[in-house]
Amino acid sequence: MNMEDFENDNQLGVESEEEESDVSDGELQEAFSKGLLKPGLNIPLQEAKKKVNNVAALKQCLADFRRNLPWVERLDLTNGPVADIVAKADGKTSVEDRGEINAEDDFQREMHFYRQAQAAVLEALPRLQMLKLPTKRPEDYFAEMAKSDQQMQKIRKKLVMKQAAMEKSEKAKKLREQRKYGKKVQTEVLQKRQKEKKAMMTAVKKYQKGISDKLDFLDGDKDKGKKALDKAAAKKIHSPSAKRKYKDQRFGFGGKKRGSKWNTKESYDDVSGFRAKVAHGKGGKKFGKGGQKIPNKRPGKNARRKMKSRS
Repeated sequence: MNMEDFENDNQLGVESEEEESDVSDGELQEAFSKGLLKPGLNIPLQEAKKKVNNVAALKQCLADFRRNLPWVERLDLTNGPVADIVAKADGKTSVEDRGEINAEDDFQREMHFYRQAQAAVLEALPRLQMLKLPTKRPEDYFAEMAKSDQQMQKIRKKLVMKQAAMEKSEKAKKLREQRKYGKKVQTEVLQKRQKEKKAMMTAVKKYQKGISDKLDFLDGDKDKGKKALDKAAAKKIHSPSAKRKYKDQRFGFGGKKRGSKWNTKESYDDVSGFRAKVAHGKGGKKFGKGGQKIPNKRPGKNARRKMKSRS
């Protein structure tokens, strides 16, 4: 078989498959239209169910379900939430009155349910008391909890841990506040003491210098005032020693020290210690500068050797 025969056979095979597929599609469409197809390969679309609103049948079903039972057996209440006491106390309108209830807000939703339950309790309790039905659980009442003891232990443990953490936080907060208050009080006490001490020292100095003769500063603390007064009196009565007087005379009293050796008019006019020979260098060999006597100068080593050889 050459290449041309192979290509011809392939073309014939493709055309035959197309003809067979066209025929089979037509047969399938015809069988589907006649309803002869079996389920499995092709699933026919189901028509949408028609919605029927049979009001009479619904009312009949409701009448069959209804039972004329007393309210004690039903305990059904239909009411709205109680008034918002917090908003009234603050002088504000409640969220319901303003119509701003947000169903997506968890807090508002839960508070609405809570207040609605309160309203139901406030309405149900008087009716139960009028019917002389007990509303409190007896002491010997026993009922199984909806949750297990293990779950309740976990919840109790978590609540105890949360309460302990809150108490610890409150305690730490109180300690911080006490420390701040104690530090503030301590600072105020120190400032007050320093102020009193300064005022007392000022009064003592005034009394010591004779500026004031008032002893009002002794009224606050008699012991301290007495000690300060005794000290001031002792300092006032005590006279300086001879050594102190000599030093004061020689070195002064702590005043101006620079220029203390400068000439004055009196020292310039005083010429009693003036010596002309000493001043002009005519004092002779025996006297040097300033009129001091020059001692005998020892001869040198060579001079002493010569003097020795001569002898």
